[in-house]
Amino acid sequence: MSSVSSQRMFQLKLDPLTGNSEWVIIEEEDGDEQTFHQPLLATTSYLDMLNDSTRNTAFRQAIEKTITKPCHVLDIGAGTGLLSMMASRAMGGKGTVTACESYLPMVKLMKKVMRLNGIEGRIKVINKHSDELTVGLDISSRADVLVSEILDSELLGEGLIPTLQHAHDNLLVENPLTVPYRATTYGQVVESKYLWQLHDLNSNETGSYDGIQLAPPGLESVLSVKRQQYAMHCDSIGEELKPLSEPFKIFEFDFWKRPESYGETELRIKATGDGRVHAVVSWWELQLDREGTIYYSTAPGWIRSTIATCPVDWCDHWKQCVWFVPGSGISVFKGEEVYLHASHNDTSISYNLDTQVSRSEVLHHGLTPGDFQLVLPPERTAIYGDKGWRLSMLKAVENVGRSCSLCLVADDSVYLPLLLAKLSKAPHLISSFPGLKERGLQYLQAAARASNLSPNCVKVVEKGVKKLTMHDTDQKKVDLLIAEPFYFGQDGMLPWQNLRFWKDRTTLDYILSKDAIIVPNKGILRACAIYLPDLWKSRCCLSEIEGFDHSGVNTTLGACGHLPESEEGPCLAFFVWQCGEFDVLSETFDVMEFDFTKQIGQCQGKSQVKFTKTGVCHGFVLWIDWVMDSQSSVVISTGPDKRYWKQGIKLLATPRTVGPQGLTNPQACCSAALEAFFDPSNGELKIKLDFL
Repeated sequence: MSSVSSQRMFQLKLDPLTGNSEWVIIEEEDGDEQTFHQPLLATTSYLDMLNDSTRNTAFRQAIEKTITKPCHVLDIGAGTGLLSMMASRAMGGKGTVTACESYLPMVKLMKKVMRLNGIEGRIKVINKHSDELTVGLDISSRADVLVSEILDSELLGEGLIPTLQHAHDNLLVENPLTVPYRATTYGQVVESKYLWQLHDLNSNETGSYDGIQLAPPGLESVLSVKRQQYAMHCDSIGEELKPLSEPFKIFEFDFWKRPESYGETELRIKATGDGRVHAVVSWWELQLDREGTIYYSTAPGWIRSTIATCPVDWCDHWKQCVWFVPGSGISVFKGEEVYLHASHNDTSISYNLDTQVSRSEVLHHGLTPGDFQLVLPPERTAIYGDKGWRLSMLKAVENVGRSCSLCLVADDSVYLPLLLAKLSKAPHLISSFPGLKERGLQYLQAAARASNLSPNCVKVVEKGVKKLTMHDTDQKKVDLLIAEPFYFGQDGMLPWQNLRFWKDRTTLDYILSKDAIIVPNKGILRACAIYLPDLWKSRCCLSEIEGFDHSGVNTTLGACGHLPESEEGPCLAFFVWQCGEFDVLSETFDVMEFDFTKQIGQCQGKSQVKFTKTGVCHGFVLWIDWVMDSQSSVVISTGPDKRYWKQGIKLLATPRTVGPQGLTNPQACCSAALEAFFDPSNGELKIKLDFL
């Protein structure tokens, strides 16, 4: 979230260990120290995008083919200024190029890149949203050519349609030249158990041992995922995904003319096999030139592999999109037609396979879908439907919960309050819902009735742990403090940033009884060495991109590969299994433990890594396993084999050839030492690696 003007920007910074936010002011006149010497933009897709050589080459070729004489070129969402510099070069330094970029840190990077390439004076840089530009004030005349790349995985999510509308109405000549020329969206209906597990909680929780129904019949939509497209690397589930149709064209958007805000289409799709349609997988294709000779596609690998001119390189900035078919999907037979209604607005595309409950239908328990809906991320929905995870939680609560008189759920779990209410004899049960707040209370009241529990079985205190007092506990001490842990809205965080639970436990120390039980009891930071060539390549330092020096932006963008020895790249949060090709090269090893029975403090640990497989090591994967009880009998792992959790990845500046001891390859390292330091003041984890 940010608020931008031409002089300063207020950027919201989150403290992961407290959940608190503060505004950081970035001034236009600030020196390079603030912007360029810290990985301010490490979690953005800029670096991966600039490392996409297929994209860069396609845009260069199209710009050189389209801009054949001096003219006025407008670049909207200019980023580092790459397309602007390509346009200037195509005109031999003549003509006019206006680079419009609203994000101040990126404007500062753009100016630095232009200085490095000696062309700063040739391009006019404007720090505004394009819809704030005025001809005669910001730009001297309407532009003859538009070059722009404001596309997300869904195509429309970054505001492509309203941006083009305003540009055609106010900033461009009639019938302008554009790069890209056209974008077309495509789709395919598929069967996938994994995709089904990500959204159909009602079906997946059926038969759970705990007797809890988080999405009971008639209340399925009250706890659900948002009805939208989700960006995902579908190649990662390609082997377990069954296409049930041929690819089909959905929408076409021409950049060279004003688009409409709303569109819809009806498609009849013939099933290519028997199965159950769980999702619509979609992607887009760019036609960059008017003649249709230069293309770029985000199609999944099983589609791209059939097109000789379409490369299959992995990248993270553009993925495929997944739209979940409600419930357990639609059963189809080979040759049968499926009716798909697709529509788009200014920023998104949606689908209807005619399986939704009528909007006027009243659900059981007196609720309609519009009354209340708690929206959770797909991965959290899948966790709640996972019988193994729920069994582990059940065992943990059964071991400790029955004998407690006052229980406090310290995170945003909607499962634990219901489980404790069902199993525990505790007369008092409190849930804090630090992120969900009132939404958590509304959900619990509805779900409790459906589970034959009192709607008031859980007292919800809608305030942060710092504000909790003995008044909130009716002057009683808490003898069970419990969490999953799960904090709403922090799904992109690094694993150790969920140690917010430890911070909260420390803050709440004054209301805990002397022998209070803490669940989880401890966390174990674990790691393994990994072969990860695709991600490593996408996070490499930039040098020249299509002839333009970008070496000055590496630190700010959080580059890791090929970093100088004096610099250290950041740890990054990823679903490892979605990072392209990967292989584990060592046994899992423990790095350090976090004892939650004690107050939070500095921690450090060191382990020796023994490689078990020959290969190239690109880095180390780190995660936390949550030990739920003091006997270590219930452990919930979030490692790379668990697909619902993100791991932390520490990439090496230079990959190393590794292998088991006794190999004949003298260049291979057989072991390494990994040392980690946890700072409780900011939640950061420093990692030191030595190959032996």
